[in-house]
Amino acid sequence: MERETVCSVVVPMYNEEEVISETYKRLKKVMDGTGETYELIFVNDGSRDRSAEIIKELAKNDKNIRLIDFSRNFGHQVAVTAGLDYAVGQAVVIIDADLQDPPEVIPEMMKKWREGYHVVYGKRLKRQGETVFKKATAYLFYRVLGMLTNDSIPKDTGDFRLIDRKVCDAMKKLTEKNRFLRGMISWVGFNQTAVEYVRDERFAGETKYPLKKMLKFAADGIFSFTYKPLKLASYLGFILSISGFLYLLYVLYQRFIAHATVSGWASTIAVNIVFNGITLIILGIIGEYVGRIYEEAKDRPLYIVKETVGFTVDGDKEQN
Repeated sequence: MERETVCSVVVPMYNEEEVISETYKRLKKVMDGTGETYELIFVNDGSRDRSAEIIKELAKNDKNIRLIDFSRNFGHQVAVTAGLDYAVGQAVVIIDADLQDPPEVIPEMMKKWREGYHVVYGKRLKRQGETVFKKATAYLFYRVLGMLTNDSIPKDTGDFRLIDRKVCDAMKKLTEKNRFLRGMISWVGFNQTAVEYVRDERFAGETKYPLKKMLKFAADGIFSFTYKPLKLASYLGFILSISGFLYLLYVLYQRFIAHATVSGWASTIAVNIVFNGITLIILGIIGEYVGRIYEEAKDRPLYIVKETVGFTVDGDKEQN
């Protein structure tokens, strides 16, 4: 009779052939050191390099390796979701393949888990090897998100964390398409705590989060967890309406009481341009929410699996 799997490690990867072998070595060393049964679930998110092939080769000599190979690129958050769907461990660790989050922190997370915590998230003390722009925008994002969500999502944290089986099962019930996992894990509750660490530079390769993806990720975090932007749009609309009405009263006063020539058409046009710009911003905010409703209404699967390797019943979950 096989022993129960204590820990599943979910590793999403996209074009990580330069680092994935080293990632495997460090993860294996750390997990072997725990003395617990474990599985390493690598999720290939439509990589165009040899990432999947490398994992398949490693799996021939390591029964703890699992591979979920997507039919195309579905995104980092969806790749993590697939790993959670397939994981069988009593604890599930989420860690990126780039080794910026050190696997050596996992035993400390497991220690906290055994103390009774259901979520142990990694909190970054420093971010090595990142640009000033990246650090500044990350700092601003977490503060804005905290302000909009009443600080329900921990600051300076990523997806690197350990979650209990109860949390993993609860996450499977959350089926939204535009996923912001660190917010979703905070939303489900349970006992949560932090483990502090210093985030390293990438071991090799380039970041998979350019500015465009960072903006999309930030939008998912904000629009998926608060409707305060809609309230802001309402407040702005109200303020603009009152301002416009007061300006109209001023124009009428100048024309019929003061008998002065109404001047300043250039400034009036400038004000109109500003007001119209704000109106378009408000429509854009509303459009973001409507677009997300549209995505939910289509109810397409989050991902399509092309192939699985290393699971007991190979290919029993082709999609979710």
